[in-house]
Amino acid sequence: MFYWQILNSPELSAAAEGQHWVSFEIPARRGKILARDGFPLVTNEEAFLAFASLPDLKDKPEEIAAQIAPFLVSKKELLLETEQMLEARLKRQDLVWVPLKHRLSRETKKILENLQIEGLGFEEEPKRSYPEGSGAAHLLGFVGSDINGRDKGYFGLEGYYELELKGRSGVLRREKDASGKPILVGEVKGEGGKDGRSLVTTIDRTVQFIIEEELRRSLKRYGAASGLVVVAEPGTGAILGTVSLPGYDPARYFAFDKEFYPNPVVASSYEPGSTFKVLVMAAALNEGVVEPETRCDQCSGPRRIADYTIRTWNDEYHPQLTMVEVIQKSDNIGMIFVAEKLGIEKMVAYLKKFGLGQPAGIDLEDETSPPLRPANEWGLIDLATAAFGQGVAITPIQMVKAVGAIANQGRLMKPYVVQKVVYDQEVIGVQPQFERQVINPATARLMTEIMVNAVENGEAKWAKPKGFRIAGKTGTAQIPVAGHYDEEKTIASFIGFAPADEPKFIMLVTLREPTSSPWGSETAAPLWFDIAKELFTYYGIQPG
Repeated sequence: MFYWQILNSPELSAAAEGQHWVSFEIPARRGKILARDGFPLVTNEEAFLAFASLPDLKDKPEEIAAQIAPFLVSKKELLLETEQMLEARLKRQDLVWVPLKHRLSRETKKILENLQIEGLGFEEEPKRSYPEGSGAAHLLGFVGSDINGRDKGYFGLEGYYELELKGRSGVLRREKDASGKPILVGEVKGEGGKDGRSLVTTIDRTVQFIIEEELRRSLKRYGAASGLVVVAEPGTGAILGTVSLPGYDPARYFAFDKEFYPNPVVASSYEPGSTFKVLVMAAALNEGVVEPETRCDQCSGPRRIADYTIRTWNDEYHPQLTMVEVIQKSDNIGMIFVAEKLGIEKMVAYLKKFGLGQPAGIDLEDETSPPLRPANEWGLIDLATAAFGQGVAITPIQMVKAVGAIANQGRLMKPYVVQKVVYDQEVIGVQPQFERQVINPATARLMTEIMVNAVENGEAKWAKPKGFRIAGKTGTAQIPVAGHYDEEKTIASFIGFAPADEPKFIMLVTLREPTSSPWGSETAAPLWFDIAKELFTYYGIQPG
């Protein structure tokens, strides 16, 4: 008796508990994702779970399955498979309660209720809804099912903030008899759940709408395979809007190939091409190895380094270019001159200070970071090609973060999307995070003026809005394929900030494989300027 009552009591009590009680999970309501003005980007809509209480079923499982299956599938070819699945669940001997279909609409629930099938029941459960459609799908992510069939956030904000959004499910426990049926007059115990927290983001819906519409039009106009736009506040690192196309519908994510799920802004890398020149030039100016009026004494023709001959993008050469003109003309030979003045050790050190080789730290799931080789693994040819953005890989968000430091007086800010986490009356604010001073304010101002000159007098000057001071740089990068560069395919890009003196926004635009023209000055730059015109109007910025 001592053994059974004392030593083995916990084990026997647990066994008895399982025989006497049946548990039902009550799902928590998932938190909302809101724009900065409080409008929902992701919310919950009414939906229902259909379940069967197996001890209460009167009809045969195969008859019930045949009755309800037609209302649970949209494709006739799946009808037989659905019937077989339902029948198998209804024949389970080891369970009292089995789920049959998640997230039914109220209309479908009413149809099933009218069948008056004994043992068929319904529980309300939340279903994700996307009032703004699928434009920001990569930013938001989606809610799918984990290996246990429970809701789980994947990618974007849904994945990164899963713990905050999901809440804690409640449990309803009822006494059952020996046959497994709930005892109607038996004891009922409940453990309350806790709804998920909501997220207030930095996303401006007007900015988001503008960039989605303009990018969609530009993909058609320039015949590009894909593209992306990122808009942020240089002074804080807050993301105002971001879109990548083609995208997917987060409400129907299962209808799209998995290759569409990762967000290219944080999960894809590319060689930045000439946009990278502003980082190298800023580093050289900050070190004092060149001045804006320093002249390149090696710019009269192609450069031979090791077994490679490097040329300018248009095979035109301009002896004695100043550093201002090197950026204006996007001269590769001039940039090699700058990089050699800077040297490998300082080049690598500055790239690290700008945040390359490490994640940008943005609060979105699936961020990657291409590695940056240590200085002792660089050769002279690596220094030369990196000077004009070839042979180095970065993510779009890293590029926005790095150039954002130039726009922000040399201060590097951590990019972020969520500014508040809210639950009932509790509000947790997220403050902008300053990481480090990359270049001094005077250098940042010099570099800004060099970038303004590049916009005013460079290859894309024809598309620039008149009367606005914009600091920017075009880029055209060949795409590496199987160990070499594809001469037919490019990534066209433009990065810039405006107004140049007190930047309201920094924006990166990339177009992959444009067919109308391979050049950033003829594709990405016009797209950037088209968006900027609308942003100037929205922010009430007047031409000077």
